[in-house]
Amino acid sequence: MRLWLYLFRQMLAPFLFIALAMTAVVWLSQSLRFVELIVNRGLSAAQFISLTAMLMPGFLSIVLPIAAFIGTLFAYQRLDVESEVVVMRAAGMGPAPLALPAAALGLLTAAATAWMTLVLGPSGFRAFKDAQFTFRGDYATVLLQEGAFNTLSDTLTVYVRARGSQGELTGILVHDSRDQRKPITMMAESGTLVRTDDGPRFLMLDGNRQEIDPTTGRLSMLYFDRYSLDLTAFADPTSLRWREPAERTLAELFNPGTGLDDQRNARRMRAEAHRRMAAPLYPLALTLIAAACVLAGQFSRRGRWQRLAIGSAIVIALEIVAVSLPAWGARHGAGLAALYLLPLGALGMAGWVLTRDPGPGRAWFARFAG
Repeated sequence: MRLWLYLFRQMLAPFLFIALAMTAVVWLSQSLRFVELIVNRGLSAAQFISLTAMLMPGFLSIVLPIAAFIGTLFAYQRLDVESEVVVMRAAGMGPAPLALPAAALGLLTAAATAWMTLVLGPSGFRAFKDAQFTFRGDYATVLLQEGAFNTLSDTLTVYVRARGSQGELTGILVHDSRDQRKPITMMAESGTLVRTDDGPRFLMLDGNRQEIDPTTGRLSMLYFDRYSLDLTAFADPTSLRWREPAERTLAELFNPGTGLDDQRNARRMRAEAHRRMAAPLYPLALTLIAAACVLAGQFSRRGRWQRLAIGSAIVIALEIVAVSLPAWGARHGAGLAALYLLPLGALGMAGWVLTRDPGPGRAWFARFAG
């Protein structure tokens, strides 16, 4: 038992380091999508951190199995280079007993992957999409930047001289050409954006509305104390947004609604549900593949790197096929079984490689278990 704990600790440190490093790289690459919102839209640092944190469970469900494979492979390879594996095998431990710490790491990673894939991932992605739509519709804090002409669409441009801490706007100019025959320009001393049951409104105070008659070319001007501009066409309410399969819970994926979009994407939802349930199988398969690459077969310094290359190639091919299977399974219902057969086949093959040699290791394991 003490030897198993020693092997497990040797794997745990590189696993955590690689997981943190890969998570940082993925987080950095994905955060680039928010640069435009930060620079041009005024997204605050707190909002940026909140948005990226919502996406992390989905990233971790991909990163953790790969980190478990690399950490296991690194630990066993280092022990093999330093001849510790040779000593253990000479003491009577075969490949299967030596692979038990890898299996333990795989099971722990599988549990974490299941939690990320089935619980945290969908809820986090749903919160991200809701927050994203909220930020896009929150013109007062995101879209209307002071001292700049803000183009809400090809037909509506807004200029704001200054913006207060409470969202109040001063020095407003609006050019509205949604009606191409009668474009209008409005100026106001102050205003604000308000949300109503009918959608967002741009409320302007103490200003004027200018319109040029296209037939006569004469300018008509209307002074107002209070004017409300409808911005409903530019809002995208979260309540009316169709939720993607990645946002839905397992129960919602297996029981889609009766709406047209839900029925049209029913196969996609079913494939996504099976992908989530099959995801925890991969960490255990990958860790046992890593163990089999180093521990299986006879000790040979010449064949060491060939086994590592073969194992890495198998894992890369496994991940590529796993990524493409959900789309294929959505088109062919029978293909959904492949989502489970692929990791189970890899798991069975790795287990067979580790246990095919009866040797002294099996006898040692039998004495320990007995």
